[in-house]
Amino acid sequence: MNLPNKLTILRVILIPFFLIAMLWDGIPAGNWIALGIFAVASITDMLDGKIARKYNLVTNFGKFMDPLADKLLVSSALIAFVDLGRIPCWIVIVIIAREFIISGFRLVAADNGIVIAAGIWGKIKTAEQMVMICILLADFGSLFPAAEDIIYVIETILIYAALILTIVSLADYLIHNKGVLAENNK
Repeated sequence: MNLPNKLTILRVILIPFFLIAMLWDGIPAGNWIALGIFAVASITDMLDGKIARKYNLVTNFGKFMDPLADKLLVSSALIAFVDLGRIPCWIVIVIIAREFIISGFRLVAADNGIVIAAGIWGKIKTAEQMVMICILLADFGSLFPAAEDIIYVIETILIYAALILTIVSLADYLIHNKGVLAENNK
C-alpha cells in the first residue's frame, strides 16, 4: 500500500477519535483536541492527492476512498454540530445531499468511462467547509464572552457561506457535466 492510500486510511481512522473528542463532555479541552485531530485529517486530505499526483501513485483504491474519506470526515463533523445545536439540521441535510448527488453522478460518469475532476467551486466549497468547521470547533464565543454576539454572527456567516457554496458548486458541477447523463440515456 502506497503513502497516499495510507494517509487516506489514517483520515478514516481519525474520525472516531475526532468525534469522541468533540462530543464527550468529560474530556478536558475536547473541542481543542477535536480541532487538532480535524486539522491533521484535513492536512492528510491535501497531502494524499498531491503526493499521489506528483509521484504517479494514483490507484483505484485512492480514487474511491479519498473522496469517501473526505465526505465521512466532513459529514461526521456537521452531524455532530447538529447534535450540539450549532448548525440547523436542514443545512446539514442540503450539504450531505449534495455529496450524495455528486457521488452518484460520478458513478454514472465512471460507468461511461468518464473521470470527472473536482471543479474550482467544489474546491472552494471544501476549503470553506474546513474553515467553518475549525472555527466552530474552536468555539471562540465561550472563550471571549464579551464578543460572543460578534462571534455568533461570524459563525452564522460561515455556515450560510458553506450552504451557498454547496449549492453553487452543485449547480456548476451539473451544468459542466450535463452531457454525462445525456450519454447514459442513449
